[in-house]
Amino acid sequence: MADRSLPLTIENPTQRPIDWSVGMGYRRLKAATILGGLWLGVAALHLISWGYLIAWGISSVFCWRALRLVATKVAPPQILIPPQTYPFISMAIAAKNEAAVIANLVENLCSLDYPADRYEIWAIDDNSTDRTPEILDDLAQKYPQLQVLHRTDRDSGGKSGALNQVLALMQGEIIGVFDADAKVTPDFLNRVLAYFQNETVGAIQLRKAITNSETNFLTRGQRAEMALDAYLQQQRTSSGGIGELRGNGQFVRRTALTDCDGWNEQTITDDLDLTIRLHLTGWDIALMPYPPVGEEGVTTVKALWHQRNRWAEGGFQRYLDYWEPIASNRMGTKKTLDLLSFLSIQYLLPPAGIPDFIMAFWLKHPPLLLPMTASLGVALPLWGIWVGLRRSYRQAEDLGAATEKRTESIGRLVVQTAIGSMFILHWLIVMPLAIARMAILPKRLKWVKTLRQADL
Repeated sequence: MADRSLPLTIENPTQRPIDWSVGMGYRRLKAATILGGLWLGVAALHLISWGYLIAWGISSVFCWRALRLVATKVAPPQILIPPQTYPFISMAIAAKNEAAVIANLVENLCSLDYPADRYEIWAIDDNSTDRTPEILDDLAQKYPQLQVLHRTDRDSGGKSGALNQVLALMQGEIIGVFDADAKVTPDFLNRVLAYFQNETVGAIQLRKAITNSETNFLTRGQRAEMALDAYLQQQRTSSGGIGELRGNGQFVRRTALTDCDGWNEQTITDDLDLTIRLHLTGWDIALMPYPPVGEEGVTTVKALWHQRNRWAEGGFQRYLDYWEPIASNRMGTKKTLDLLSFLSIQYLLPPAGIPDFIMAFWLKHPPLLLPMTASLGVALPLWGIWVGLRRSYRQAEDLGAATEKRTESIGRLVVQTAIGSMFILHWLIVMPLAIARMAILPKRLKWVKTLRQADL
């Protein structure tokens, strides 16, 4: 019988090591230069006679790439193959004031369909001021897999610092990371291992599902948004583009983390930053669509605003920090083009719309970027939400995923798609403001704790 044990000690296939500190300075200047150049460029297109031809040419290129993305065939989920040997897996939970939910996750992770002596859980109490430390210490007496690390106010680096600190204590060949409100099915670890059979895969991201999606408009919107995210990730990876980590429910090879020098403590989105580092060092990231990891969606506008501003700033920040190795095509042509395409669509198109509409109003002619905005900012998300939701229901029913509903009527799917399409429009406000703030203010955005429903 062929050896199906995981190739966890393979060498990284990439080139010379990267000095990650290079390029991390002058973020404010870089952001200001990009924003200023973008606004001047769009304004200039309105003032030259052949500006429409240039704008339509750019729009055609991006629309062509979007059509290719939509037309890409997605491979079916990995077939679950019981491993002959069970690699040791370490899972970390970075918890700061998570007394309301931490016990549920620990009990969930300590009851998996995986040999109890082949995995461990490290709960990191990141200087909590509520009952989180006491709850974790009590749980450690009950579950032998659970280890607890208490951090103090002298420990720095935020979540990245906590993960780096505990990494040295972990025994695992594969490292998993969860948020404190996560929910998983008992068999998910065995399914994760199937993806690591591919030697080029350095990390796996579980698809995220919103467990409180029926609470209000915001949570319904986040449910659709997660479906869109999963759809885009599957299409991108299947077409040779990049997969991305989403923090909660991510698994990384230890060797890949070593290549990346661990987590970056100078960022506010450790997952998005690690995504770029992994691809720059030659690793792939795969999305595991089923079963998903469940998490709570934020339920108030204030919480959503803080969360999305942090995501926007951290997501754009990685392009500012790693532009040199990205521009040198270390990822390969397909990944680099994919990354730059989504840089343009996600981060540059929304702020470019401001001078476009101002100049169009002033000169009394149509906006130049309207075709691109309509196709990439409206049509593509609409299609992605619809397909993403249908995939999630279909395969949840096939695999019996316990973290989400398994069936849905066509009428409900239409409503969910409409809600999601309206919901994601908030990025047209968040993204320009976040980038403008980065270009003006010298200080980066601070982390704000997401309140759980049990806290409210």
